[in-house]
Amino acid sequence: MEREIANYLLTEKIYESIDSEVYRGTKKSDGQSFIVKVLKEEYPSPQELTRYKQEYKIVSQLDIDGVIKAHALETNRKSLAIVLEDFGAVSLEKLMQDCLLPCQSGELSTRISEFLHLAIAVCKILGQIHAAKIIHKDINPSNIVLNLETKEVKIIDFGISTVLTVENPSLKHPSVLEGTLAYISPEQTGRMNRVLDYRTDFYSLGVTFYELLTGKLPFETSNVMELVHCQIAKQPIPPQELRAIGSSEYVSESISQIVMKLMAKKAEARYRSAWGLKADLEECLRQWENGLISISIA
Repeated sequence: MEREIANYLLTEKIYESIDSEVYRGTKKSDGQSFIVKVLKEEYPSPQELTRYKQEYKIVSQLDIDGVIKAHALETNRKSLAIVLEDFGAVSLEKLMQDCLLPCQSGELSTRISEFLHLAIAVCKILGQIHAAKIIHKDINPSNIVLNLETKEVKIIDFGISTVLTVENPSLKHPSVLEGTLAYISPEQTGRMNRVLDYRTDFYSLGVTFYELLTGKLPFETSNVMELVHCQIAKQPIPPQELRAIGSSEYVSESISQIVMKLMAKKAEARYRSAWGLKADLEECLRQWENGLISISIA
């Protein structure tokens, strides 16, 4: 069913979360295609409105090719809508569900190469986000979008992101759960009594890579407290030890090591920056293309 918001005609719902709906639509004045993110409640709370304004401010100020562009913040009766660019992309979550990711089909060499190219692209974007003093705090397959034809990748949804300052280079430990539970870091659960910094995003990225490679989450349970316990205290099975996408050799030792380093329980044991991670992924790609399956990483 078509729906109108401000000067936009919404034609297709493409995502729904607890508090938001995301539509593909067109601007009525010129027919240009946009993505429109709207609050679900007709009368949202002041906190929800503030969060939308903050998200729009963050995204509109980020001049990064790999971050979705924000075009407008529209008033929708007593609510708000964020108008975003539409570059014909689909989330990795949706592509995984439909088995359409390039790294899910074809020859083994193609799958590994496609995964590494995708991982390197995402890593580069995340490094640029961190360089802009922003912690995303919700990296997961639904917030990474890919245009299958152009291979263009972007990170979306800065709804709970935080801008750091010189005075506050890290965040106090959270008192409530934020983010998508299956992907959040141990410190982001609020049970670790430690500050958050950029490395919380590396943990979430590690879970995302784990799922892309194996088709499984590292911890598969619907019980919230059990999942929190797993994130804090339980070690996942390394990707290399899982039979991924029909082949026990799909995940090489070197790639598995990178994923496990990203998912280290202590932030100090993870990568210090996205650039070190990017360098290891690029070395994996170089070695893979030269016929060498396994390398050691720093």
